[in-house]
Amino acid sequence: MKISSWNVNSVRARIENIKDYLNKFSPNILLMQEIKTEEKNFPFNEFEDLGYHSYVFGQKSYNGVAIISKKKLENVSTDIIKDKLKQARTISAEFEFKKRKILVINIYTPNGNPVDTEKYDYKKKWLNDLTKVLKKLGQKNENIILSGDFNIIPAAEDVYNAKSFEDDALFRLEIRKKYREILNMGYVDSYRHKYPDTEGYTFWDYMRGAWQKNNGMRIDHFLLSNSLINILKNVSINKTPRGKEKPSDHTPIEIELA
Repeated sequence: MKISSWNVNSVRARIENIKDYLNKFSPNILLMQEIKTEEKNFPFNEFEDLGYHSYVFGQKSYNGVAIISKKKLENVSTDIIKDKLKQARTISAEFEFKKRKILVINIYTPNGNPVDTEKYDYKKKWLNDLTKVLKKLGQKNENIILSGDFNIIPAAEDVYNAKSFEDDALFRLEIRKKYREILNMGYVDSYRHKYPDTEGYTFWDYMRGAWQKNNGMRIDHFLLSNSLINILKNVSINKTPRGKEKPSDHTPIEIELA
């Protein structure tokens, strides 16, 4: 079973690239972030034509998350975090695999820049709320996949120039500690589990030739609860979509469950 996560940076603007990806790589489930559209404008029919059910938590022009799946999902929720700003940043659902009920949570964490502003405070609170929610959900279901655009660079090896990001909201020490706090609750960074020393960039800025120079960062993650590590077959970062015309600045990260 293949599950993919991809910040598509506007589902309507990237629809042809997304359809091309689905046709070529055929994930069972695709988690999308930053769809940048309300539910009424989401391209349900185009995904249905490819055999996917769509579950959407949209927002006009900004944010927005969605899950598309070849099989119907259960217990879909868009309010696991009670966000006072009412930004569309989480959607979760359950599916069965190998007689296990697995909860998959798709997140789009706030960017937080510039630091020491309301945006940065919002990011910290949002991550604190996420941690509290995970503790509660973990008491009900030990099989959890947490994935999406975390907007967190976990360590120096996950960015092309760590020194220049020391005071960035994606790499500030207190933000990295919040990521570590989630891991300490019983989650594993799937990519680093499989590839402890391999570069794994998932994002390249549109500016300054970042893609061509490979000036990237690893900010899109699949965290798996400890109970699922024994069925993690593979993790990969699929760079193909980033090289397309009019691409998202992110590229998909994929896991395979065996």
